[in-house]
Amino acid sequence: MRLLLHICCAPCSIIPLAELRADGAEVTGFFFRDNIHPYSECRRREETLRAYAPGIGLEVIYPEGYDLEGFLRKIVFREDQRCRICFHERLSAAAALAKERRCDGFSSTLLYSRYQPHEVVREMGEAVGRSAGVPFLYRDFRPGWQEGVAESRRLEMYRQKYCGCIYSEKERFFKAG
Repeated sequence: MRLLLHICCAPCSIIPLAELRADGAEVTGFFFRDNIHPYSECRRREETLRAYAPGIGLEVIYPEGYDLEGFLRKIVFREDQRCRICFHERLSAAAALAKERRCDGFSSTLLYSRYQPHEVVREMGEAVGRSAGVPFLYRDFRPGWQEGVAESRRLEMYRQKYCGCIYSEKERFFKAG
């Protein structure tokens, strides 16, 4: 099975890649960057993935550009829906690329995180997959959370402290009270 894997960051890719490859999948990575703010954070995450991928034999597609303005236009005045919008943007881009590359399916490292709403990601992935004509592979990678964290630390990977958008960066410091 040829699979495109949306990768949000290198640490979150460790367990999904290991499990998918163990199942016989031929995985290509896809790094989506428009949702990661500020740009310096985006670069740091990308550089970590670029350093990691060759050592594990992973081809990763890094699209050109950084459409911060386009991403923010979709979110502004809809901040209460920002995560759903963000998931849709990332998964839609992954589905379109998977179809273009004639992959058998696509998935996301969002399914590794204990902090992401799995049912929302699953429903969104399945919906955009149907729309694009390429199946979404749902898999709960969370049982490997501790193993992935330990491995990323062993490899001395950069580990971000927030999801990615400028809103989640703010929430690190200002909790709703």
